[in-house]
Amino acid sequence: MTPLLVGIEIGGTKLQVVTGEPSGAITARFRFAVDRAQGAAGIRQHIQTTLAQVQQRHRLAGLGVGFGGPIDWATGRICCSHHVEGWSDFPLGEWLHSLTQAPVRVDNDANVAALGEARAGAGAGRDPVFYITLGSGVGGGLVNRGTIYHGAVPGEAEIGHVRLDRVGATIESRCAGWAVDRRVREVIVGEPAGLLARLATGQEGAEARHLGPALEQGDAAAQRILRETCEDLAFGLSHVVHLFHPEVVVIGGGLSLLGEPLRAGVAATLPQFLMTAFAPGPSVALAALGEDAVPVGALALAARPD
Repeated sequence: MTPLLVGIEIGGTKLQVVTGEPSGAITARFRFAVDRAQGAAGIRQHIQTTLAQVQQRHRLAGLGVGFGGPIDWATGRICCSHHVEGWSDFPLGEWLHSLTQAPVRVDNDANVAALGEARAGAGAGRDPVFYITLGSGVGGGLVNRGTIYHGAVPGEAEIGHVRLDRVGATIESRCAGWAVDRRVREVIVGEPAGLLARLATGQEGAEARHLGPALEQGDAAAQRILRETCEDLAFGLSHVVHLFHPEVVVIGGGLSLLGEPLRAGVAATLPQFLMTAFAPGPSVALAALGEDAVPVGALALAARPD
């Protein structure tokens, strides 16, 4: 049987199992919506059934996993999930090895996405690569010389928790999707006649999705929210640059779908927060792999030699 690598993404809303090559090329994909009512047990059942199907035709050479929550990467044991019940203290690496008898490597999903973008996405050919994902939360990962950086357990590149002041404002509290949603809701109340307010009124949830159309038409409130978000992001990322001096910063996650206005805003603002010796600073790029960032990174993780 032909040996295959398997990459697995375990998130709060979706589960992806892919087969592929060390280059990150995906040869087959299995995608499932997460049913939170079934908890971690439901996710594990999907994984077990899918792996059994794959193993009917292929020998598994290795598995890589990107998990949406804090883990002990050295052992593959889950700390907890903030989205799905039933993961606390679960030995995910050991469990997958018992199913497949193949080497298994497990890491945080933001770290794995960073590896995917560094190997086959917007960071390809650059080093070091820092990745930040702007979604329901804010996560990050640093890849140096092709390898995920890990601090002492359980330390990671938790960019979302970087403080922006002494009161407690963080990058996550200002730049996560829900934080931008809140700013749009404030516009609905305070500036109801504006275009952004009119687009978002009555469209409860994920209000940030209306920023793009409002920006295209020059709405002042949308421009203000974009400017403030870019300034907060750039200020937070300046600490990353001073500590690690990445060659490129890659922006992913749902908010990155704003596209060039977000990228250009961060790129233009970041240099003003950097020491002169680091000018002009790293390039800023939008993530290139979309929802494949974690699976591609997981394949690269699975291919890593011991």
